[in-house]
Amino acid sequence: MSEIVSKRSELLFLYDAKDVNPNGDPLDENKPRIDEETMENLVSDVRLKRTVRDYLHDSKGLDIFIRGYRDDDGLLKGKKTVLDENNISNAEDLIKKYIDMRLFGATAAISKKGKKGTKKSEQEETEGEQKNEKNIILTGPVQFRIGRSLHRVKLSFIKGTTVMPSRETGKAQGTFTEQYVLPYSLIGFYGIVNENAAKTTKLTDDDVKNLIDGLWNGTKNLISRSKVGQMPRLLISVTYKEKNYHIGDLNALIKKGKTEVPDEEIRDIAQIPLDVSELIDAFTANAAKIDHIEYCIDPRIHLTVREKAVTLEEALKSAKCPSNQLNL
Repeated sequence: MSEIVSKRSELLFLYDAKDVNPNGDPLDENKPRIDEETMENLVSDVRLKRTVRDYLHDSKGLDIFIRGYRDDDGLLKGKKTVLDENNISNAEDLIKKYIDMRLFGATAAISKKGKKGTKKSEQEETEGEQKNEKNIILTGPVQFRIGRSLHRVKLSFIKGTTVMPSRETGKAQGTFTEQYVLPYSLIGFYGIVNENAAKTTKLTDDDVKNLIDGLWNGTKNLISRSKVGQMPRLLISVTYKEKNYHIGDLNALIKKGKTEVPDEEIRDIAQIPLDVSELIDAFTANAAKIDHIEYCIDPRIHLTVREKAVTLEEALKSAKCPSNQLNL
């Protein structure tokens, strides 16, 4: 049986998106999110967690709580309805059934089991429902910052047409379509697995393995019109020996290396050498506190340390950190 997580770990995850919308803003015409000061692409942590949840449910058959459950009429069910239908009566049931509750946490209102009584008025029934509910708040051990591209991006607006009109019949042509995409974006995410919160949600080592699988293969399997074209490029997991310790800001320690291609004209991962000098320096300085490092890397990525081309295996070996490549 898998053990509850007892050691803190950090995650660095890079993936790229080509001719797609990595994360649309519904309050701004569903445009890709962009920091207007730096012109860097932003992707919410919610979007990344959605990727993991969908992969774990659709590809691995695991139960997911935060998901769009619908009734027979196609209407979305509320959290309370889903919990009642699955006979969830306490936090223990909740975290035992749903892996995303163990990973990311959530809030939920669970019905208390009460005694049967006489028929009540509508107002009494509503008040009774409120009294017979208990709120559960679980802080997830796994937290991600908002993802950010390692370079400036350029928004592209694409128009097209559909064969069928959207409303009226008898029109001579279909409806015009519009979409905003990014020609290219290399996005970096930073995450942390908190061993203290893991005790509350009973997060296990196997759950973390599923998380890492979901990050890598979930991104690769985002096959929808707005997301197909995204590929995982680099994933590093650093596990520490020392309690309540981590380096922090791993995403800030990997940078776009020197290239003659302007940021806005980048169209492929091969055009971006990644400078990992500061990252390897941090690993070297903290080698005594690092238990081990696991990684997965796309073969098309080019890494440099002080402008010298290196493999990740060579770089980690120089940092004197135990490491192994994941087979994802």
